[in-house]
Amino acid sequence: MRFIKKQFIPIISLCLIIILSLTVWLYFYHPTENLTVNFLDIGQGDGILIQTPHDQNILIDGGDGAQILQQLPKFMPFYDRTIDLMILTHPHDDHVGGLSYILKRYRVKRILYTGVVHNSPTYLNFLAIIKRKQIPITIIDRPQKIWLGEDLYFDIIYPFDSLLNKEVDNLNNSSIVAKLTYEDNSFLFTGDTEVEVERQLLEQGIDLNADVFKAGHHGSDTSNSEGFLQAIIPKIVVIQVGKDNDFGHPSLRTLKRFERIGADYYRNDSNGWVQIVSDGENIGIVAEK
Repeated sequence: MRFIKKQFIPIISLCLIIILSLTVWLYFYHPTENLTVNFLDIGQGDGILIQTPHDQNILIDGGDGAQILQQLPKFMPFYDRTIDLMILTHPHDDHVGGLSYILKRYRVKRILYTGVVHNSPTYLNFLAIIKRKQIPITIIDRPQKIWLGEDLYFDIIYPFDSLLNKEVDNLNNSSIVAKLTYEDNSFLFTGDTEVEVERQLLEQGIDLNADVFKAGHHGSDTSNSEGFLQAIIPKIVVIQVGKDNDFGHPSLRTLKRFERIGADYYRNDSNGWVQIVSDGENIGIVAEK
């Protein structure tokens, strides 16, 4: 009998481990039909984690440093180390800096960016990691749709033409502009595009209307023009901005514009992270503070 008991100890231990693992998995994993968009509190920079009803993690930008590593675990379970799609709107440090930390610690399936030329060490490091890890990339060189499910897709609105291996005078205006649509709800992300690009988008007659707008260029007055906001008519605006930043973001003029169009606005510097949940028809919002 002693021999039989000793033989069964490893099997019993294995069963207990499996049961415990399943319990933990069931506790943390809650399948949902909701789309969740998390505007991460990473200081003076953009970082947005999108979690889709199809169990995808999408990261738009990553701030300028390692702060994003403290933010992602607040929204992703510990066992999930996969980013299905990483989008870099443009290669300024406050958008690309944190992505290198993610590339080193997470499995990134695909990266989407413009390929515009920029010689900052931060951006070059980002490109070097992609090359070393042989991560598949998609160069955005024209407007297009990216389907994430039959009821969920990105409309890539800008740039209109390829910026691959090109130098531009104003990197802000190389930003990818994308509209995420989930059934009846939509979210507009414009990176740091300024008034010049906003004017071009309006001239093209593009449907910019969205329930949620990520304020352009951290709420700067060089973006978020009156006519542009009137075309979007957002219910909610989220301003990704760091506390006591050196740029004076967000601009008081911009805040007044948000008020005039009747939008509720939230700021990372005063509200912490901001989470918006959509069931495809209704939108709910939770802020850290």
